[in-house]
Amino acid sequence: MRPILMKGHERPLTFLRYNRDGDLLFSCAKDHTPNVWFADNGDRLGTYRGHNGAVWSCDVSRDSTRLITGSADQTAKLWDVQTGTELFTFRFDAPARSVEFAIGDGLAVITTDNFMDNVPTAQVKRIADDPDDQSEEALLVISGIKGRINRAVWGPLNKTIITAGEDATIRIWDTETGTCLKESDKEQGHQKTITSLSKSADWSHFLTGSLDKSAKLWDTRTLTLIKTYVTERPVNAVDISPLLDHVVIGGGQDAMNVTMTDRRAGKFEAKFFHKILQEEIGGVKGHFGPINALAFNPDGRSSVIAATFIGNISYADYCLMTNNNESYAMSKIYFDNLFSSGGEDGYVRLHHFDSDYFNIKI
Repeated sequence: MRPILMKGHERPLTFLRYNRDGDLLFSCAKDHTPNVWFADNGDRLGTYRGHNGAVWSCDVSRDSTRLITGSADQTAKLWDVQTGTELFTFRFDAPARSVEFAIGDGLAVITTDNFMDNVPTAQVKRIADDPDDQSEEALLVISGIKGRINRAVWGPLNKTIITAGEDATIRIWDTETGTCLKESDKEQGHQKTITSLSKSADWSHFLTGSLDKSAKLWDTRTLTLIKTYVTERPVNAVDISPLLDHVVIGGGQDAMNVTMTDRRAGKFEAKFFHKILQEEIGGVKGHFGPINALAFNPDGRSSVIAATFIGNISYADYCLMTNNNESYAMSKIYFDNLFSSGGEDGYVRLHHFDSDYFNIKI
């Protein structure tokens, strides 16, 4: 394991997201300013300045041209990934918590918290190709949930939205009518706040983490409980490996108690479980506070582009493939497995696995 320590935030991390190609990593924190990093070596590319509150989550379009962020300043913002320009601001009467683009990037789901006299909602917004045509109008507003919605994600083919949050209940909603199709069983489901939710690469199942010290694997269509992974700490973040039958779980004791205990007592390491056998297979230490965010590289590996250019071509031109006047040759070199973690300590840790990771025997 060869971790790279990335310091770009002044406050605790809240969320991590890779782009589809796995070469960029976006990080959110309570310091108001999302960052973007090279995923292979941890170099910071830039920041997105404009929020006035903690940024709780983000998502990036499939072509890596747009970023959406949700913040405690009661806004969600659209950004140009390359330039950092703010393209549009969705304004609400409550903090925006969870954001995610739909397949095709033509829609986005944004959740708002229960705040003052406002009830929590999940709202579907249309994302226009031209920012000048963008509207704040909601195509669908889902309400009737008690307690904050911590995560809302799209189901297969954009036909459903899956929500989870403070009331410890997972719900599947119809995106046409806004009606609730299914709810998780109260006895089999989580018993405390659900803090995180991560989908598998094929969207056939998803993983949830909870303050009840467990993570659970669910069938996306039927909401059937498949597996349960039990830990000895509250779970703040989860993710599913795109390569192996592994899941990673992170958390730790409450942030308010961090300064009163040794980091070893706080259980701040990321734990790996076999997805099928439910057995713990290892852990990764390093953070000096609870882990709040985890993310596997989408293809499970770290990759870097080795390019030989004839003439002058900028990295931005290369990324967008817009410069057709220069000749170049390039090749993609794959390195070992990669995942990242973000903690209450304000650090992002980029982890490159050793080859032994692929040969773990149970």
